Amino acid sequence: MLFNSFEFLFVFLPIVLFGFFLISRRSATLAAGWLALASVVFYGWWNWRFVPLLIGSIAVNYVMGITIARAEGSARTRIFAFAVAADLLALAYFKYANLLVTSLNAIVDTHVGALNIVLPLGISFFTFTQIAYLADVFERKAREPRLVHYALFVSYFPHLIAGPILHHHEMMPQFAAARTYRPQPNRILVGTVMFVLGLAKKVLIADNLAPYANAVFAAPDHPSLLVAWGGVLAYALQIYFDFSGYSDMAIGLSLLFGIRLPLNFNSPYKATSIIDFWRRWHMTLSRFLRDYLYVPLGGNRKGETRRYVNLMTTMVLGGLWHGAGWNFAIWGALHGLYLTINHLWRRLFGHLGPQARGGRIASVALTFLAVNVAWVFFRAPDVATGRQLLSGMFGLHGVSLPAGLVAFEPLRRALEWIGVDAFLGGGRQFVMTYLWVLFAGAIAFFTPNSQQIARRFSPALASASVERVYALRLRFDWRWATGLGLLAGLSLLSLSSPTEFLYFQF
Repeated sequence: MLFNSFEFLFVFLPIVLFGFFLISRRSATLAAGWLALASVVFYGWWNWRFVPLLIGSIAVNYVMGITIARAEGSARTRIFAFAVAADLLALAYFKYANLLVTSLNAIVDTHVGALNIVLPLGISFFTFTQIAYLADVFERKAREPRLVHYALFVSYFPHLIAGPILHHHEMMPQFAAARTYRPQPNRILVGTVMFVLGLAKKVLIADNLAPYANAVFAAPDHPSLLVAWGGVLAYALQIYFDFSGYSDMAIGLSLLFGIRLPLNFNSPYKATSIIDFWRRWHMTLSRFLRDYLYVPLGGNRKGETRRYVNLMTTMVLGGLWHGAGWNFAIWGALHGLYLTINHLWRRLFGHLGPQARGGRIASVALTFLAVNVAWVFFRAPDVATGRQLLSGMFGLHGVSLPAGLVAFEPLRRALEWIGVDAFLGGGRQFVMTYLWVLFAGAIAFFTPNSQQIARRFSPALASASVERVYALRLRFDWRWATGLGLLAGLSLLSLSSPTEFLYFQF
């Protein structure tokens, strides 16, 4: 089920919300159970055959958590290792078995048939959430004896499909606190605002950018410089508003129930470095990779060389977490390389940080350029397509404009003299691509994000950083009511053919 669908907005959500507050009058535990049951229904709406997988994963990890908590010594370590290995094997089967078979066929010239395994929605998110929980139990930082609360922690529908990745210590106190199970007008109002802003980002911006990105990535045969950059920028902004929209909608939905989720998205294209980018993009995944992969590998405790090896390993595995393809591994490797260069630069020239306005703008531009180069492989269906687009972005296929834009003969000749060719057709698509890029880019770079707009109401568990003081702040007045009403109306008119969120496939 999609957040941006009529059945969710007008059937599922009202029933779940009404039932939740009605049941909570009798018992907070029953209310948690109702919400967990609703989350399983939400998950099974797409494909009910994967519901046993979700329930089985919850049951096994719950039992493993109790067993780890009770064990001592080496037995504790063995049980923990077994539980994590079981989670990773299940994830590897569904997510990477097809990649393993195709890679094996290519390397050793075998002819093993494709497995055609369907990837269950959200398996990466609920698996990583439970691995983090088991690690915290092993370190004696967490323990959850209540099955209903553990099931809700894992399956909670606002985060289940595309994150954020939850920590036990963030959510369990909220699930256990009876006061959060009473309607709170302020949270319901702020939650509605966050949901409407997220829905508008998804259906009014991201979905309108999608056709222009898809057109370039679907036919990348020797794209010229401007065509290639148009498609890549369109995708960069599509995934930005798609993921930002989902994150806002998840936070808003959770607030309706009186529960705050961790912040997961904080204007990453305003980052002044790749280090800063990963503190802003998919923040809970960055936290997971740092705490449960980078640090256990040794982090920066075993010398500079080992530090950079650990960084590269973490990011390559993070890339493969996003998808079972070598293009995702390249994307992760590029970010590992970027982070290595960034840390080396800080070590050698840390005193030359972007203090002045010009230095800050240059840092943001360089970071955004590097991120876009990596996005090519993230979006491309295969490595060969990514290489074609990348070569176009660096001008290796020349520079050309639609013939309709250079119909004025003197202009055409002048452009030809400097090496700019003209091609027939595609003029409208070219112009619309850049108009949408300019519109979406202006919002991404020059306006506050949703968390900053609603900052004084603390919609998420962490406050968004404020690079500057913005005049646009949420107020409960007629102007905001009118604006949000228009946004909601336009968004609803765009729901005739709802599209999936991009992170659903990861």
